[in-house]
Amino acid sequence: MIAFVTDAPQGALAPLAILEPVSSLDPALADRLRRTPDGLVPAIVQQHDSGEVLMLAWMDDTALHRTLTTGRATYWSRSRQEYWVKGGTSGNPQLVKEVRLDCDGDTLLVKVDQIGVACHTGTRTCFDDGLVEGLDG
Repeated sequence: MIAFVTDAPQGALAPLAILEPVSSLDPALADRLRRTPDGLVPAIVQQHDSGEVLMLAWMDDTALHRTLTTGRATYWSRSRQEYWVKGGTSGNPQLVKEVRLDCDGDTLLVKVDQIGVACHTGTRTCFDDGLVEGLDG
């Protein structure tokens, strides 16, 4: 497992410029990523201090590079086909503390300090809709 810690100032919430999708991702990291056919890697987002799972999002090389260099969680929207910085419009940013790559290279774990709610529905996490029934025991 490889861990990447961002060096952005804590609490830095300056607006980010809209950037073209050009990746400067470290080639060693890029080589380890196992992407979907459309070039994406799932990113599990977790509150850094409590371990609470907040959401699942998608990153490509450019989104990951922006996340690592700005300290602000940046994702690829599959529905809108564009990059989005979490909190850019909602005011609920994710300040990135570290990013980890799993043993297979096909999933990222993004540990953040979530300011406000994480889910677009207004709940703390995207997993607040309740337990899926059907498990015995």
